[in-house]
Amino acid sequence: MKNPHLTLLTKLEELDSYTHTVLHQFPRMERHLLCAEMRTSTNQFLRLATVAWKRRQKSAALFDLDVEIEVFRQLIRKAHRLGYINTHRLGVWMGHTNAIGQIVGGWIKHEAGKRKGEAMP
Repeated sequence: MKNPHLTLLTKLEELDSYTHTVLHQFPRMERHLLCAEMRTSTNQFLRLATVAWKRRQKSAALFDLDVEIEVFRQLIRKAHRLGYINTHRLGVWMGHTNAIGQIVGGWIKHEAGKRKGEAMP
């Protein structure tokens, strides 16, 4: 894809779809706690990616997105620790999340490089 924002949105939609599938298999008692928090995180990813794409000063939204990705990783590890997902699911879920983290990390580095270029006369 030529547009990196579309690439990121595609990866986010894949993660959202996978998350939705996995969360249906969580115990009923977690549906209003851990599941709700994870669904909120995936929705927040989409929102922050769009905000970062539209803003002139992208770094704040990108760092917020990066933090949200790290929080989501911790929630996935918690689900594994509690026995709600097996090791294979952990690997697949983390793979989706890490792919998004790599795209966002590259975007952050790109924006930092643009700022350094602006500061030079």
